[in-house]
Amino acid sequence: MSVFSIIDTSASGMTAQQLRVDIISNNIANADTTKTKEGGPYRREIPIFAERLVETARGTVERGVEVVGIVKDRSPFRKIYDPSNPDAGKDGYVEMPNVNILREMVDLISAQRTYEANATVISDAKAMASSAVQIGR
Repeated sequence: MSVFSIIDTSASGMTAQQLRVDIISNNIANADTTKTKEGGPYRREIPIFAERLVETARGTVERGVEVVGIVKDRSPFRKIYDPSNPDAGKDGYVEMPNVNILREMVDLISAQRTYEANATVISDAKAMASSAVQIGR
């Protein structure tokens, strides 16, 4: 595996994790949104990752990750009793988004650590390439 393919693989991971952070941020921002333009409360979004396949002269090679979609979490909405809320039903309950802030924060930390790990791999690959050039002199 060349230095450039290592950097390319880690860069794809960084791009995927950046999108994951953006989606998590959107989930957190909408944790109290009870009415969307589609109707009903906001539904948590989840990115779907898959291996990225690259065609080379030697055939297809797994090289990195790509986002293949963003899906809505189908878990049930939370219900809170708040008869004064304009979005409350006849029974006084309001359907709230299926966003759990604690889970989102754990996912956010995981995405940040994965992003940092990929950045470290790129930095180390550059250092190895630089050392190899120095040896050749």
